[in-house]
Amino acid sequence: MVRKSNLVCVFLLFLAINGINAEDPYRFFTWKVTYGDIYPMGVKQQGIMINGQFPGPQINCVTNDNLIISVYNYLNEPFLLSWNGLQHRRNSWQDGTYGTTCPIPPGKNFTYMLQAKDQIGSFFYFPSLALHKAAGGYGGIKIYSRPRIPVPFPFPAGDHTVLAGDWFKRGHQRLRHILDGGRSLPSPDGLLINGRGWNGYKFEVEGGKTYRFRISNVGLTTSINFRIQGHIMRLVEVEGSHTVQNAYNSLDLHLGQSASVLVTANQAVRDYYVVVSSRFTSRVLTTTAILHYKNSKIGVSGPPPGGPTTQIAWSLMQARTIRWNLTASGPRPNPQGSYHYGMIKPSRTIMLSNSAPWINGKQRYAVNGVSFVAGDTPLKLADYFKIGGIYNLGSIPDKPRTGNAYLATSVMHADFRSFAEIVFQNWEDTVQSWHIDGYSFFVVGMDGGQWTPASRTRYNLRDTVARSTVQVYPRAWTAIYIALDNVGMWNIRSENWARQYLGQQFYLRVYSPAHSWRDELPIPKNALLCGRARGRRTRPLRG
Repeated sequence: MVRKSNLVCVFLLFLAINGINAEDPYRFFTWKVTYGDIYPMGVKQQGIMINGQFPGPQINCVTNDNLIISVYNYLNEPFLLSWNGLQHRRNSWQDGTYGTTCPIPPGKNFTYMLQAKDQIGSFFYFPSLALHKAAGGYGGIKIYSRPRIPVPFPFPAGDHTVLAGDWFKRGHQRLRHILDGGRSLPSPDGLLINGRGWNGYKFEVEGGKTYRFRISNVGLTTSINFRIQGHIMRLVEVEGSHTVQNAYNSLDLHLGQSASVLVTANQAVRDYYVVVSSRFTSRVLTTTAILHYKNSKIGVSGPPPGGPTTQIAWSLMQARTIRWNLTASGPRPNPQGSYHYGMIKPSRTIMLSNSAPWINGKQRYAVNGVSFVAGDTPLKLADYFKIGGIYNLGSIPDKPRTGNAYLATSVMHADFRSFAEIVFQNWEDTVQSWHIDGYSFFVVGMDGGQWTPASRTRYNLRDTVARSTVQVYPRAWTAIYIALDNVGMWNIRSENWARQYLGQQFYLRVYSPAHSWRDELPIPKNALLCGRARGRRTRPLRG
């Protein structure tokens, strides 16, 4: 009989080989992904549920915790989860996009092995294949600071997750059929808060106490504004960065963005509206939840408070007020401001321009004139097994190009440990939202019109916020600085899921010639192999 101590040693060795740090705590999750009936807008729909829940289970963890998440796919089609904001240090194998990870086949399971390495803050997970996100399957992620790391505010009396966004009554297969047919999605039918419609969700508070609200825009196509009737919100964190604690009556969140606010229950004991409304849409959509004071006998009444009446200028000015708290500790005890990003000269400037071309008679979306199409094998596996013909480096240029847009499995090269400037240039009339997997970056500037080298004189090189998702306003630009210190194959995409699905994305291959565990963790022993990688064997590990 194998002794229990030997089994533990084998398990720890397995975790270490797969990039899991045995010195940090483990948190184990078993998730069953199924279809189920949901009624978010009063009509029955087929939703994607995790352990019978919509939204899915909350992940609560502490900096550097190891997360062992075993996902069983009981859908009738492949499924894949991605982790919006978790940086997967040296581990794009676990990123959960089709460029890095094979989908979980129907009736099969896959165990993600993640680490919240040197991270804090508010994030969420979501289904990344097809349009599964339109059916649910998402949930919140809270990463708390280690007990010995000071946090720049008193521990709140409660910690509420708010997953808000637009919703369609049409099922995800129907929406996908619309996009596959070369047409644009219709306008969403409404908005949800934690999977519920109008006044369908309740947040309970106690008078005189302060609560943390972690808000994420998990929608498909729409920016939102968040506010709480009669209460001021104090912003304290944005996607893993402690912020200067400015007070706001309402807060804009663009697709894929997350933020934490502190709210003190300092009003009369009664119920108040929690309001989410759409931004930059021709028809303003609104939904509400309830802020319920303990022992309240008075419900909400009258109309909910309105949101901002001005559009781009108001939102742009608010975005510029979101600053890094230079004296606060991040996930480590040193102050956030000890990293002087503004004193590093970028070695490369990349300019990315979105567009909405028609290709082969169908609506597509593109970056620098290239509309992404997935290969038959995940790009990360093609790299590992040296399978040619899946993609070509340089298949997307560093700068916008002239001429007709075209389809390609677009991958851009980047050198490990380089420091880059990326400019997102938007000449369309809609707000764009961009996300970079595996990284946080510094939002150094945003303004209207055409970016030029002279625009750098207006950059914030002292205390701009570090985050993983950023908006670009219509006919405007946004510039970021990014330290490319995370080896791997990383997805850069539109957070508008229709645009992402129809090609507004590409992969950044951050490359180190050393091929060392110090730079990148080895392929997981449990890695799914699909496409032209099916049936192959992994190479010997290298230290």
